[in-house]
Amino acid sequence: MKTAMERFNPKIDFQGAPLLKCWLWTGVKDYKGYGRFRVSSTPSKFMQAHRWLFEQLRHPIPDGMTLDHLCPNKHCVNPNHLAVASVKENILRGNGPAAINARKTHCKNGHAFDSQNTYIRKSGKRSCRRCGREWARLQR
Repeated sequence: MKTAMERFNPKIDFQGAPLLKCWLWTGVKDYKGYGRFRVSSTPSKFMQAHRWLFEQLRHPIPDGMTLDHLCPNKHCVNPNHLAVASVKENILRGNGPAAINARKTHCKNGHAFDSQNTYIRKSGKRSCRRCGREWARLQR
């Protein structure tokens, strides 16, 4: 019977230079594009492939933390392309709406989001004080 690593390795396309390039998972992927690996002979025991290999070659992922792909490939399993991060840090490094908005330095009217001009709402969203004053003036 093959070990888990012996079953894992044939499902990787190393793309040439093994330490620098992505190691692309060629096995089963989930609906988000992440590789899935059957860890044991139990049919329902699956893990994300990149998480499994990281824990085998590096160290366990601490509770409450996740792995952040530093490369753009969701199906890359190269441990050199992964970093342990908090969920918030992982989201803010990405290209989703929360990350895009967090990187904005000015409101849609060009006013700077700085300490004097920014109001933080209870929901955590930023608002431009100058635009808020202008809106209030127009309502009067």
